[in-house]
Amino acid sequence: MTKFEELGIKNPILPALNEMSFHEAFPIQSGAIPVLLSGQDVIGQAHTGTGKTAAFSLPIIQKILPKRGIQALILAPTRELAVQISGEIQKFSKYSNIRNVTIYGGQSINVQFKELERGVEIVVATPGRLIDHIKRGSIRLENVKHVVLDEADTMLDMGFIDDIKFILDLVPEDHVTSLFSATMPPEILMLAEKYMRNPQRIFIDADDLSGEGIEQAFLVIKDREKTDYLFKFIKENRTGQTIVFCSTKERTRRVGRELEKARFNVVSIEGDMSQFRRDKTMYLFRKGKADILVATDVAARGIDVPEVALVINYDVPNQDLVYFHRIGRTARAGAKGRAITLVSYSSIGDFKAISSQTKVKMKDLNKELGIEVKIPDPLKREVGGRRSYGRSGNWGKRHDRRDNQKRYGNRNYYGLKSRW
Repeated sequence: MTKFEELGIKNPILPALNEMSFHEAFPIQSGAIPVLLSGQDVIGQAHTGTGKTAAFSLPIIQKILPKRGIQALILAPTRELAVQISGEIQKFSKYSNIRNVTIYGGQSINVQFKELERGVEIVVATPGRLIDHIKRGSIRLENVKHVVLDEADTMLDMGFIDDIKFILDLVPEDHVTSLFSATMPPEILMLAEKYMRNPQRIFIDADDLSGEGIEQAFLVIKDREKTDYLFKFIKENRTGQTIVFCSTKERTRRVGRELEKARFNVVSIEGDMSQFRRDKTMYLFRKGKADILVATDVAARGIDVPEVALVINYDVPNQDLVYFHRIGRTARAGAKGRAITLVSYSSIGDFKAISSQTKVKMKDLNKELGIEVKIPDPLKREVGGRRSYGRSGNWGKRHDRRDNQKRYGNRNYYGLKSRW
């Protein structure tokens, strides 16, 4: 491990890092910090919890000058991630006389006007609200020397690509750009090619989808049984906080109510909540005043709570990368963690596709708990006035398959992908 002073970080940043117990750099920090300090662009690929915020913010704090206007612009896909980044920068710059502001939708723009009027050097923003300020003239970009695009793939998924291009076209050409992304889809690489100058590529575990350091397990049960096992696994977690991921806002609300009714210390966060309630929810969870957070995927972007010991996927995500983003909320910064996925019968095919991407053997809780998987055989049914047992003859197979494809596309009659 490399110490931060060996990477070129100097006082007054070092005392702030020592107070945070940041003594040795993580790989993404060791790779990116010297390059950014030298004034070269960086494309960084590293997964959640690997120290990306320090990798791009420490060089910025060291290079910019106090009271010279806005010199650094950091773009993030969600308000929660923007707030998290601002909080970290505030700690890193404790003795540097550098001020930052968080700009995002949902908060009163008048509050942001007042913060900007006091004078700031670093702006951390979501794209939409930043453009609003630019058009109003409350944020000017002519002095910007550093630009960061954090979680660029998420911004792409959320439809921010045109907003990002609009903003980058307004920034002076003479600036250092760093782009950080867990994945590198073609659109991100095209963006980098257009707006970056010979960037240094720093890929840390770019192909690692193993969830290293996370004990991964699954339990196949009926959907109506999920709540009972959710309660069981939460009660067994005595080492830290728990995050429960649900697929929809409605599901998030219901699961949150059920946990609250069962006297668990729980808070929930989903997209339709007011900014005040979202901020209050995250404050309670980050401060340890709530043991459990129930969240949707988008609402959970930017959650960084080191004490999270358990992630429970109440619903199987529809993409493998979403799965790894979810479980990455535990085992932060080298710690250990556990992730359990509750797999309903109709989601077995999706989960099999996800599990095939992992490099770590998942624990089969059905075997461990002695729970038998009993998927009913619905292929025994009436076809054209006569009984057909789809697995017992060519005629039945052919007609069952054709009828099922009409009803369920590439899934079979009971919702499992045909490859299962």
